[in-house]
Amino acid sequence: MLNRVRLGLLALMMLARPLLAEDCAARDFLALELPGARVSPVKYALETAYPGLEVDLLEGVVRFADGTALPLGQVRGDDPRGMLAGGSILEQFHYPYPLDFDLNARAQPWMDPGRVRNDAFFRALWFGREGAARDSLRRVVYPGKGRAGFHMSVKHGAACQLAAALDEIAASPDAGHPSLRGVGGSFNWRVIAGTDRLSAHSFGIALDLNTKYGGYWRWGGEPEGQVGEYRNGIPEGVVRALERYGFIWGGKWHHYDGMHFEYRPELILYARLTGGA
Repeated sequence: MLNRVRLGLLALMMLARPLLAEDCAARDFLALELPGARVSPVKYALETAYPGLEVDLLEGVVRFADGTALPLGQVRGDDPRGMLAGGSILEQFHYPYPLDFDLNARAQPWMDPGRVRNDAFFRALWFGREGAARDSLRRVVYPGKGRAGFHMSVKHGAACQLAAALDEIAASPDAGHPSLRGVGGSFNWRVIAGTDRLSAHSFGIALDLNTKYGGYWRWGGEPEGQVGEYRNGIPEGVVRALERYGFIWGGKWHHYDGMHFEYRPELILYARLTGGA
């Protein structure tokens, strides 16, 4: 009993001390040297993003460190609603994530790179229980004006990568932008409304900046699949810094979530391998 108490106190102390960029070795996913042309983009992207993961193309499965194996599945490109409701692991790569800052691509209905998530894959890769997710959290504090804090998982380096991105932003011309103050939050164990699938926020891999500067498609009243113009208020430099360290941006989705970023380095790597701008 005493040992459990001590471990609990240690966890609280670790969570209370903000994680800094210098505490770990961050990876720049926009600068990593890419392999030759014959490599499988999906295999390289997943195995590089999450060391310890194995993609077996012959058997068509992804294997995790604990021995769990999940099928890669198929791609139903003509069923966007089906992919969103229960996408396969391969379908997570179906919509290419654009690496430039041109938001015209999102005008295409259902062009939501990263919004398709395989729930079993996320639970196996990250956490299947709220307690395990909470135990992995560290507080990452923006070192610039406002000192916004985000509770992120240390698993697979997500908190470390965020700390590096925030350091870069704090040293840039965008350091004082108001989108970095009054932020929307980070960890929140919950299912996506109307589904039984966990939100990316449940795993400690997502953060929301100030909601005033990043809109959300449902607030505009547009029908699903027919979302109109998105008036972005998040600076390009902020987006670019977060992408550099593996976070994709919901502002590039047709069903835009402009305040939202989530740690999906495999999509950054896949875009680079397949000719992302």
